[in-house]
Amino acid sequence: MRSTEANVDGLTEAQVKSVTHVNGPLLVLAGPGSGKTTVVTKRIANLVAQGVPPWNILALTFTNKAASEMRERVFAQIDPKTHGIRGLTVSTFHSFCARTLRTWGERIIGTRSFTIYGTSDQKSAVKTAIRACDLNDSNWKPASVLSIISGAKNQLIDAEAFAAEANDFHSKTIAKIYRSYELILRSNDAVDFDDLLLCTAQLLGRDEEVRNELQQRYQYLLIDEYQDTNRTQFVIANYIASKHRNICVVGDPDQSIYAWRGADISNILDFEKQYEDAVIVPLGRNFRSTGYIVETAAKLIAHNKFRKDKRLYTDLEKGNKPVIVTLPNEHEEADTILREVKRLHNEGTPYKEMAVLYRVNALSRVLEDAFRNEGVPYLVARGTAFYDRREVKDAVSYLRLLVNPKDDVAFRRIINAPARGIGKTSLLRLEQLASSRGLNMLGAAAFATKDLGFTARAAKALHTFHQMMARWRIDADSTQSLTAAASLADLVERMVRESGLEHSLNRIGTEEDLERLQNLEELISAASDFEEKSEDESASPLQLLFEFLEHVALVSDSDAIDPRIGAVTLMTLHAAKGLEYDFVAIAGLEDGLLPHIRALFDDTQMEEERRLCFVGITRARKHLHISSTLRRTQRGMTERAMPSRFLCEMSGPHTIQESVVDTWNTQVAPELTLSKNGSEITLGTVVRHKRFGVGKVQRVLRRERGSTVTVDFPSGTKHLVLEYANLEIVTPDF
Repeated sequence: MRSTEANVDGLTEAQVKSVTHVNGPLLVLAGPGSGKTTVVTKRIANLVAQGVPPWNILALTFTNKAASEMRERVFAQIDPKTHGIRGLTVSTFHSFCARTLRTWGERIIGTRSFTIYGTSDQKSAVKTAIRACDLNDSNWKPASVLSIISGAKNQLIDAEAFAAEANDFHSKTIAKIYRSYELILRSNDAVDFDDLLLCTAQLLGRDEEVRNELQQRYQYLLIDEYQDTNRTQFVIANYIASKHRNICVVGDPDQSIYAWRGADISNILDFEKQYEDAVIVPLGRNFRSTGYIVETAAKLIAHNKFRKDKRLYTDLEKGNKPVIVTLPNEHEEADTILREVKRLHNEGTPYKEMAVLYRVNALSRVLEDAFRNEGVPYLVARGTAFYDRREVKDAVSYLRLLVNPKDDVAFRRIINAPARGIGKTSLLRLEQLASSRGLNMLGAAAFATKDLGFTARAAKALHTFHQMMARWRIDADSTQSLTAAASLADLVERMVRESGLEHSLNRIGTEEDLERLQNLEELISAASDFEEKSEDESASPLQLLFEFLEHVALVSDSDAIDPRIGAVTLMTLHAAKGLEYDFVAIAGLEDGLLPHIRALFDDTQMEEERRLCFVGITRARKHLHISSTLRRTQRGMTERAMPSRFLCEMSGPHTIQESVVDTWNTQVAPELTLSKNGSEITLGTVVRHKRFGVGKVQRVLRRERGSTVTVDFPSGTKHLVLEYANLEIVTPDF
């Protein structure tokens, strides 16, 4: 016998309402951990159970993984013998558009047998387009130009429309490249990923027959993660749903964090304006996080104005209160997070159920150092370990060539990083010149001339490069030079600046460029840290550089993670979207980091930064640790940091504020604690431990669940819980 609705056992009242709704527009406001995938899949199953033919249903999402999971869960709920699943379309937006263009592509791009260009193909095509416009790709970086073109396409702006709106030199030049790029794509019967969306939207808008065909076929449309849709995706969805108006969108404005790549939060905020008869169902119950974590997230996000209000709650136990701690510096921060990781691991939490999140990738360097030094397994998710990042490897190659002019591998990597107009032919001639004269490539660069077959431009660039490296080496190893480097950090900072690496990333300043620039600044800080720990006070910057590069090489060759142990995940807050862990630490809650510096004077960006922090908080199931520092080293300079405004916004009786004493003599909270014999233990107190002997107190950290002290003993620094340490104060003999 045919059932009349899907199984709704175990669902909340709001979930049942979402699942059993059939006709008309529906907006499901799905808070974090509220079971939205369950709602989407059971809704599809219910539509089939109600008699809707599967081929009339189209479900769209953003990733292949999400589409695959959705498809499997739908099929598991539908009995193929009873209802059948033939023709059901569960797909990503891009896959759906590709299929549409394979059917009707000749009507909009002149072919159905097109090639889809990936990232490397796109870069190659845009390089050709830049040259075709008589421009230099060292001034017009392909990645940055592609980013602008992609942003335009996501806003439904094609090359002609972009040119019509261009009103300054920069935008007019980009318009020329955009047109040239499109000509190259079409002459190769190719499209890029953004074209899949743009061309489908244009096809639906211009071709009534195609529009009617898709409207007739897909009478029920479901869109997951609707807050992440851009203008083009909104138009596609609207065209398909406009006739039957059976559109269900599921999402959460509070988790809209991708404006920088085209997502338009107004699509979900204005859904009721587009569909005035829409049914709105808020899903506020969180099945993932314990009570105090949910309260913390709710208190923070309530400060946003552009959102749909819904009550966030959970029926799970209150659990552990989130810990909010301010620490003296980034090294103390990393050590504190590491101790929490080790404590929870000793209590039974697997490493794979822990994550450390941060706003910018540059923050991973100090964290990686701490984890590596203590032998705690970690991996950098959806990213690259600090010293393996391209811009960092470029900078390190400059430093390698500085200490070893014979390093031809380093020379080849950086001679055109950034671009200097030295082509493959010039490099081949340089190799031949070096071989014939028994020189390394850097040495041969000094002898490049037109008479030896080099162009005037290439010869000049090679001479300039050789002179720059020679000048750095003299200044790094001499105290006599007027421009001598004062320190290792000074030398690295100078290399970043004078090499052109900094300028090349600063020039256009896309999101990716700025992140790479922050990584270079963090390399300067790494050099500063290394120099501070050096025991050779008389060493020159060049001597320190030898040791620093050895340190970097050993870091890069660190042991692989044992898969049987698992690993703590280090990643950006953006990368954490959709994931969950038993323990989550969020580092760097300071104004300028989180929220990002670009948001400090822009209310719209500030709200997105708050949403990003909200997403990070709601990744935690049981334990949440949030930290900031009083000082942070950036570009080799230690500067005072401002606590993030989000700390105050999220704090309350549902959180624990932990007190610290700054080792730079800045008191953050009362530092008084008691020793075994009742005397006061403060910063600098000399104490005796039964096992470790006599040591000096370096830090006092007051915690609600038990104060800890950091003590420097002859055998090394130890972090002790005061309650169990049985420390005795040692009175100096005079």
